[in-house]
Order: sequence, then structure tokens, then C-alpha cells
Amino acid sequence: MTASAAGGRDQGAQEAGYEPDPRRWRALWVTLVAGFMSLLDVSIVVVALPSVQRGLHASPAQVQWVVSGYALAFALALVTAGRLGDALDRRRIFLLALSGFVLFSAACGAAPNITLLVVARLAQGLAAGFMAPQNSALIQQMFRGAERGRAFGFFGATVGISSAVGPLAGGVILALASGAGGWRWLFYVNVPIGILAVLLGRRLLPRTRPSGRQHVDLPGVLLLGLGVLALMYPLVQAGAGGIGRLWWLFPAGAAILGAFAWWQRRLVTRGIQPLLDPRLFTTVRGYAVGAGVGTLYFVGFSGVWLVFALFYQEGLGFSPLRSGLAVTPFALGSAVAAAVAGRLVDRLGRVLTVGGLVAVIVGLGGTALLLRLAPLDIAPWVAAPAMFLGGVGSGCVISPNITMTLRDVPVHMAGAAGGALQTGQRLGAAVGTAALPGLFYLVLGDGDYRGALVTALGAGLVGMAASLALATSDWKHDRRMRQAHAKCPDDVANSPIHARQN
Repeated sequence: MTASAAGGRDQGAQEAGYEPDPRRWRALWVTLVAGFMSLLDVSIVVVALPSVQRGLHASPAQVQWVVSGYALAFALALVTAGRLGDALDRRRIFLLALSGFVLFSAACGAAPNITLLVVARLAQGLAAGFMAPQNSALIQQMFRGAERGRAFGFFGATVGISSAVGPLAGGVILALASGAGGWRWLFYVNVPIGILAVLLGRRLLPRTRPSGRQHVDLPGVLLLGLGVLALMYPLVQAGAGGIGRLWWLFPAGAAILGAFAWWQRRLVTRGIQPLLDPRLFTTVRGYAVGAGVGTLYFVGFSGVWLVFALFYQEGLGFSPLRSGLAVTPFALGSAVAAAVAGRLVDRLGRVLTVGGLVAVIVGLGGTALLLRLAPLDIAPWVAAPAMFLGGVGSGCVISPNITMTLRDVPVHMAGAAGGALQTGQRLGAAVGTAALPGLFYLVLGDGDYRGALVTALGAGLVGMAASLALATSDWKHDRRMRQAHAKCPDDVANSPIHARQN
């Protein structure tokens, strides 16, 4: 029996015995709030780095680890955490990780020096990485059919909005909590919200009951962790010349990940459960393409927010709050579109992502052009409609892509699949947040802030264009399959695309 057939029969059995949990929508909101906090903490701290540096008398290299250390620890944990959730109990892993996130958030806020702050941020990122894949896995577990698409729509909106709204949220908190220690409230704000989420999660989240003996692939954990670390470490050290000094880690990381892939295939041939089943990429329709689309999109998507912050705060002298307000149209457009797109993805499929990517590229390209040409005193207002269009497009990319990537994944693989998807997004984000600000400063050598903005945003749009090319190819493939089915239904009746659409 093929892996796809086994997965389909397993999933069919789960569908037949599925009974909706009456608390599932309330449980979903608990996981979304927790996920929003963990993803928001990737970007919310960026606007406070000058305040942290002054308050703790830190060097630029030290304070950069407040951001990059969190992102690194977050990415390292994702796949392992997802597999542990599949093998043990997603509810237990989620609640333990959320409790740790709350505790380490408080430790970040109370840190008396930069060393302890960085250590607390590493621990906070690790807790966030253990929590994140349980979100998508719990959606797989709690929802079926059209409801799953809606739930993933909310999840995708959370991913997109949390990244876009980070600078604004950070600016608002810094404006309200003035003084030398105002930055500490960026971390303290997680504590009461997190405690409430833990209490509600204990009451509402369903338990996982894995059947049979579960195997955790420790050699796979080690190989994947070393491979991701080797690829990300030079990127998170980019501000201190890490790419030039540590370039050799890129081929080393690729080789380690190659060894990881070989080990996973070997376990499958021996009938042992791997850390990340390679059949996810070969037999689950849409997973490999969706992971690629998400990774390429996040190269551009994540880096542009740092570029906008640098342009507005250093180039135009905006406060963190005013800088955050300048990018708010994007967040608003993303929020509206993501909620709608979650309801349309079953009907429109990949074409929704293609259209969204076109809108993002046009919107952010138009924003760059308007900020380049318009008078500086009105440029942010003039660019607001284009920024809103980009946000609408983004809402039609992240949310539908997550839905199409994960909806056909068997429930028993949901945690590892969600972790791998988010690992790709974190790797893409690391590339973008290293490359785009670096390019911004390279062009800024002669003080041309507008030219630096246009160049850096243009580089981000290249990543989005690559994502568009991949999504368009998948859309054309789906269309050819539908046309073939219309002509010869017996030849493709059992094809993955046919099974997915029926």
C-alpha cells in the first residue's frame, strides 16, 4: 500500500469517527492569542532596541541578540516540538510551553543587565518554538471540512497581522510607558494575557490520545537542530559581519540537512516513525509547494518592516509610535483580507494566493515609488492606499497558503508538518531581516534614505516575485489536472487534486 493511500484511509477513518467538540471555537481563540503573543515578540522589540541599549549600557552587538537570539531559538524548536506534540499530548506541550513563555517574559522585563536579558530571550524563544506548532496541529485535530478552512483563515491572519503590527504595538507601549525602563513593559504585557490563556487552555483544549508506542527520533532531532543552527547563525549575526566571517556554515548546514533527509528516509524504509516524514513532501498534495511559497514570501515580507522602521525613524525622524502608525494601513488590509480569504480558499484555491501575491507586489512597489517621489512631509499619507493594497494582498497569501499546505496532512503528522512549515518561514524571515537592512545601509552610504528604501524594498519584492512564480506554476498544474479530469474522468479520479476537491 502506498503512503498516500495509507494516509488517505487513516484520515478517512478519522473523519468517519469525528465528533465536533462544542468548545472548539473558544479553544481556537486561546491558541490564537498565545500564538499572536509569540509571533509579535519577534518584531515588537525592534523599536525598543535604542532604549534597551541605553538602559542596560549594552553594545550594539549585544542588544541585537535580544531580537536575533529569540528568532534563532524559536526556529530551532519548531519541528522537534511538533513531533513531541504528535507523539505525546499537544495540550500538555502547549500549556507547558505557554507557561514557560509567560515566566521568561517576566524574566526579560526584570533583567538587570544585558546578559540576563539575552539569556531570558533565548529561553522565551525556545518556549515560543515549542508552542507554535501545536496551534496548527490543534486546528487539524479540532476541525474538519469547511470549518477547518475558516479556522486556518484565522490562524493565517494571526501570523500575518502579528508580524505587521509589531512596530505599532511596540510604539504604543513605549509611548504609554515613558521613562528609562519603559521598554520593560514590552515583556510584562505578556504576563497577565498569558496567565489568562493558560487558565482557559486548561479548561478548553482537547487532549491528544496517540495510539500505540510512540518513537521520538533523537538522532533526527540532533541533525535537524545542527543544520538549522548552521544556516541561521550567520544570518542572525549579519549585523556584526557574521555572513562574511561564517559563510562556511552555509554549506556545512546544507550538508547536515542532507544527512538529516537521508536519515529520515532510512527510518521510513525500516518502518520507524521519523522526526519529519519525507512523505509529507512527496505524497501530501500541496505541502511541498506551500512550504516553498511561504519560505520565499517571508524573505521579503519580514525584512520590509525593519526597512520601513529605519526609513521613518532614522530618515524622517519619526517616533516609534508615529513610525508604527505609518505602516498601520498594511496591517488593517491584512486583517480584513485574511478573515475573508479563509472562507474563499476552498472555492478559489491557489488562484487566491496568486492574486494576493500580485497585490502585495503592486502595493509595496507603489509604496516605494510614492515614498521616493512625494514630498517628505506628506509621503506616508500619500503612500497609505498603496500600503493598504499590499496588506490586502498579504492577507490573501499567508492565510490561504497555510490552509492549502496543511489541510490534507494526516492528523497524526500535524504537529511535525506545522513545525516544518514554520521553520521554513523562520528561515525565510532570517534571510530577509539580514539582507534587506544590510542592503539599506549599503546604499545609505551617501545619505540617500529614499534611494536606500527603494533598493531594499526592491530586493524584498524579488523574494515575493519568486514566491509568485512558484504559486503560479502550482495553479497552472491544478488547472491542467481539472481539464484532464473533464476530458478523461476515469484516468484521474483517484488523483490527489481530485480527492482534495471532492
